[in-house]
Amino acid sequence: MTGTAHLFIPGPTNVPADIQRAMIVPMQDHRAPEFAEILQPVLAGLKPVFGTSEAQIALLPGSGTAAWEAAITNTLSPGDKVLMARHGQFSALWADMALAMGLKVEIIDVAWGAPCPVREVERRLGADRHGEIKAVFVTHNETATGVTSDVAGIRHALDASFHDALLFVDGVSSIGSIPFEMDAWGVDMAIAGSQKGLMCPAGLGIIAASPRALAAMDTSTMARSFLDLRAMLAAHQAGSFCFTPPAQLLHGLRAALTRLQTEGLANVFARHQRLAEGIRAGVAAMGLKMVAEHQIFASDTVTAIRTPQGIDARDVIAIARNRYNTHFGGGLGPLAGKAFRIGHLGDLNEGMCLTALGIAELSLKAAGAPVVLGAGVTAAQHVYAGVAQAPALSIAAE
Repeated sequence: MTGTAHLFIPGPTNVPADIQRAMIVPMQDHRAPEFAEILQPVLAGLKPVFGTSEAQIALLPGSGTAAWEAAITNTLSPGDKVLMARHGQFSALWADMALAMGLKVEIIDVAWGAPCPVREVERRLGADRHGEIKAVFVTHNETATGVTSDVAGIRHALDASFHDALLFVDGVSSIGSIPFEMDAWGVDMAIAGSQKGLMCPAGLGIIAASPRALAAMDTSTMARSFLDLRAMLAAHQAGSFCFTPPAQLLHGLRAALTRLQTEGLANVFARHQRLAEGIRAGVAAMGLKMVAEHQIFASDTVTAIRTPQGIDARDVIAIARNRYNTHFGGGLGPLAGKAFRIGHLGDLNEGMCLTALGIAELSLKAAGAPVVLGAGVTAAQHVYAGVAQAPALSIAAE
């Protein structure tokens, strides 16, 4: 195909040219003393992104899923009880992992499109009179549904119940893009990956462990080897890794952190919110519905969009890919064929979001949806121009 390929999946995201260039370096000795000059600035630069001054950060060759597993194996023991809400593909996968690793999982099933239910979590914690629940797992941003949950609210639920459970948070599609306050929210294990808001290729799982989580490692009896956080943190302290690291990724991550620092985290978060508002306005103007049940918890990093009755979202995605060299995310689990996703995180601006909406309109139209071409783009332009939005056009207007 001619022209630029447009990547609008919720991760991996676009890797900016300066980050690509930063990774074009010769291979180097990761046991040499000078390797610490690369690693230590990265570890220090990640702390404000996680919103922490107290936690220790470990970099794991792998993905966010590797960090999920490390959070479990390093702090919990077989048979421990944990509380999790299941409201999308990734929260469901985390629950599956916990079950596979021998934990007793108390699951709160919630409709796909709703956030983690704070009041129900508080009720379950309040009923746990003997402190059997050892950890509460929260998916901050459910990438499958485009829903952001209230982590601060979950911390309040723990405090209101006088409960000592650890708080684990999956921030894979939130950290680096929307506000994350690890210390203020009392998060004990925060999880991210290199390939989303941090604008790097996949290959690093990133985990931040609070002092409480570090103390829990002393009593955990789960087997671990490659994902031993104590060993990795000790290696980081010495300026290296336990095993061979993806050194080029560290150069890229250092460049990415420089980008975030230069823009300013507050500006990064404001940009993601502004871009997301434009996408949401465009979706509404096309007469379509988001998977998120309400705007108040709609994600600022990914929007999952329901296709009209009789329109297979897989056809929309295929048309965008094959005709327009544009990639949207597919609907996962029960949303397969019923929704597609526009990722709007990382290295992104208004023009790119308008392109995403324009291609979505063309692809929906070609798949048989009665959208009015230009309706979504125009609505988003009004948001980005800061003027009053034109009235939404019905998909039946043509």
